[in-house]
Amino acid sequence: MAVPATPARAHGAMESPASRATGCDPGHGPARASAACRAAAKVSGAALAQWDELRVPNVRGRDRQMIPDGELCSAGLTRFHGLDLARADWPATRLAPAARRTFRYRVSIPHRGSFRLYVTRDGYRPTRPLTWSALEAKPFLKVTDPPRRDGAYIFTGRLPKGKTGRHMIYTVWQTSDTPDTYYSCSDVTFSAARKQTASRRPAPARTTGSAAPAGRAPDTSASPVADTSPAKPPRDTELLVAGGGAAALVLMLATGGAVAAVRRMRIRREL
Repeated sequence: MAVPATPARAHGAMESPASRATGCDPGHGPARASAACRAAAKVSGAALAQWDELRVPNVRGRDRQMIPDGELCSAGLTRFHGLDLARADWPATRLAPAARRTFRYRVSIPHRGSFRLYVTRDGYRPTRPLTWSALEAKPFLKVTDPPRRDGAYIFTGRLPKGKTGRHMIYTVWQTSDTPDTYYSCSDVTFSAARKQTASRRPAPARTTGSAAPAGRAPDTSASPVADTSPAKPPRDTELLVAGGGAAALVLMLATGGAVAAVRRMRIRREL
């Protein structure tokens, strides 16, 4: 379907995540030296310098009827057909699914209006021309009249969940103070969020002894103290000793008496 040409006026395009239009801008585009942008330049030439001119008048929400399949990135404008090239090496912004993201839509002339952001369905292949059926039916983010700072509209939203690999974010900016609607293609790669595992400290080793930690003197405040006083013999031993002493005394007395008796007998004989 042919789209009517419009007078040359500058307005805007998605800058973060980078769109093909802003990325391939021959003056300041961060991807202008890429193979994909060089290929687009062979098709579109100097038109790529008009990164903010992908707009169509009088669409009034009839995007799917006005913008033909295979020409979504050029908004159906012949001079921008280089942006429709189906290839796998378009520079892509890395994103995390379901993460909150701040979007930046660069503008040269501000307008009031609303933004609708779509993402491609699972199974999207960048080597095939982009069609409306390749996009999810509903936008994952809608914003009206976001604030403008440093030459761009800034708004925040949550990225779609469950996406992995290469995808396209397709942005539609429908202005409310002009009849124009703007279109941007942003190549992205969704990578799974890294799982952070909590570090677990190893459990202290169990010990069977009561040794104190290295570098620290053992605590003796509650330790039993050895009794250094002379040991007292058991009562049975005392009785045994006492009994033994008495027996020895009786033996000594008996022996002494016998000796004395022998001496008296010897004296009598001598007399």
